[in-house]
Amino acid sequence: MPRFAANLTMMFNEVPFLDRFDAAARAGFEAVEFLFPYPYPAHEIRARLAANGLQLVLHNLPAGNWDAGERGIACHPDRVVEFHAGIARAIDYAQALDVRQLNCLVGKAPAAIDRTTARRTMVANLRFAAGELKRAGLKLLVEPINTYDIPGFFVSRTDEALQLLDDVDADNVFLQYDIYHAQRMEGELAATIERHLPRIAHIQLADNPGRHEPGSGEINYDFLFRHIDRLGYDGWIGCEYKPAAGTEAGLGWLEKYISQERIAA
Repeated sequence: MPRFAANLTMMFNEVPFLDRFDAAARAGFEAVEFLFPYPYPAHEIRARLAANGLQLVLHNLPAGNWDAGERGIACHPDRVVEFHAGIARAIDYAQALDVRQLNCLVGKAPAAIDRTTARRTMVANLRFAAGELKRAGLKLLVEPINTYDIPGFFVSRTDEALQLLDDVDADNVFLQYDIYHAQRMEGELAATIERHLPRIAHIQLADNPGRHEPGSGEINYDFLFRHIDRLGYDGWIGCEYKPAAGTEAGLGWLEKYISQERIAA
């Protein structure tokens, strides 16, 4: 069965961030991911990972002022210097934390800038990022985000993201496929994953509606996990969902798959 990584930005919010590593390990996770490590010294995060035998599989590039509502700056022509500086910072953290791939949230369409200029900026920024990450031995991921949750997000559909990857034209740039965002924008989950699996380096999940745990909504995750397994996907699936009624109370869905893995072993 697929391997699951707890997203510590959304899960285990009942405790402070640095304590979520312990909570994830106790719940049976062997890997974690989160949006941003930057508020914490890398050595503190590394110590929590080591103490719990956890692998960090993903974090994001800096994405502007998150608390003010920014969701990435790659498409902003007036933020190129800031974007380039963020690449260096992200690589430093990735190397300290032994992360092999970084995700770029490209951001919302900037006000008063025509779409052609914004897209040209985005392509140039991603080419720069791809080059810097390749020198560090890292993959760069690009994630489409649904425009119901984040109105105006610049890349919201799988085909848009894949065209962007084509235009960037770097062999270390891949798609981050978030099942929840894809379901909201386009559906056709199983066929899309199968068609584009060679270009997918990371998968994330949440159910719809609500962005809660698998089994809480309309997505047939039993089928989808078997399908992904049959396709031979060997990466992690990040559990980027908002627990409906507390993290531990909603982990019944995971125990079923952990139990299946133990039986198979």
